[in-house]
Parts: sequence; C-alpha cells; structure tokens
Amino acid sequence: MPTTVFTPGPLVLTPDASGLIAEIEAYLATFPAPARVLVPYVCPLGSTVQPWNFGFPLLRPTLLDRITHRQARPTPVSVADHLRLASRYLHAFGWVQGALWDSTGRVCLLGAQAAVLAHGYGTPDTVRRARNQVMEVLHTTGRPVASPDVFNDAPGTRQADVHHLLDRASARALSLGI
Repeated sequence: MPTTVFTPGPLVLTPDASGLIAEIEAYLATFPAPARVLVPYVCPLGSTVQPWNFGFPLLRPTLLDRITHRQARPTPVSVADHLRLASRYLHAFGWVQGALWDSTGRVCLLGAQAAVLAHGYGTPDTVRRARNQVMEVLHTTGRPVASPDVFNDAPGTRQADVHHLLDRASARALSLGI
C-alpha cells in the first residue's frame, strides 16, 4: 500500500475575514472611559542635579569688556546671597579642615567664600561684610573664636555645623537688609 505524505499548503491568516478585530473593538467601546486622575509626575530616577550657582546669572563679559580686553565686572550679590552661595559651593564640592582646599576640590569655609568671589559673585567688600556676619553669629551663639577659620578647623566641627552657621549668618544679613 502506498503511503502518501500530506503536505499542507501555505498558511494564510486573514484577520479581517473573521471579524474578530471588529468584534473586540465593539466590545471595548461598551466600557465607560476611564477617569483620568491627575497626579504630579515623579521621575523614577530622582531629582535633577542643579549647579551650585543655580538661579544666579553667570559671569559674562560685555562687548566693551571684550573690546578693551578687561575682566568682566562681578555680578552684584547681597551679603545674604554670598553666604548662601558659599554654603551651596561647600555642598557641591565638599568640605575640608586644615586647608583652604585640597587636591580633590574640597574647600573650607574661607575657600568657599574665595571660590564664590573667584566665580564673579560679589566683591572683596561683600566677602568682608559676609565674614563679619559669620563672626557676629559665632559670638552671639556662644562660640567666641578669633575667626571663622578657627571654628572651621576646630576638631569638633562638622560640615553640618558650617552649613548651619552660614544659614544663620545669611538669615541675619537678610534681616538687616544687606
């Protein structure tokens, strides 16, 4: 008896012929539209990192500065803003004791103020007035030291203490309108 091998033809799918898609769409159309709940978007990757000088204009030379080959004029900031920027700079680059800055870029309190000045925010007079506010806060809180640098380099001082000091001095300067 001869055996015949059954070889099927090509498989052809025609979804339109069955009407299955139209039937599913008709079924889904009978459901009420879902109520859209508005919630704030929270990025799953965390918040966006902002630079330490966010919100303050960048130092840009004017046309006259470029023509005369001179340094750009510093951006005027208040004493309170200078102290806030110093705290932000410390937070962004790190804090160190016993040195103005180290090889990794960390700075002390004075180094942060110098860096803010070097980036073009304020004048040397702004830094001097800011240091006076820091000294006032140190003395009124019962820490009579010769300078803010002595407080920065004291063995018991932590980075949080320096930030707290800068915040209080900034608030004092803001209350005085400077």
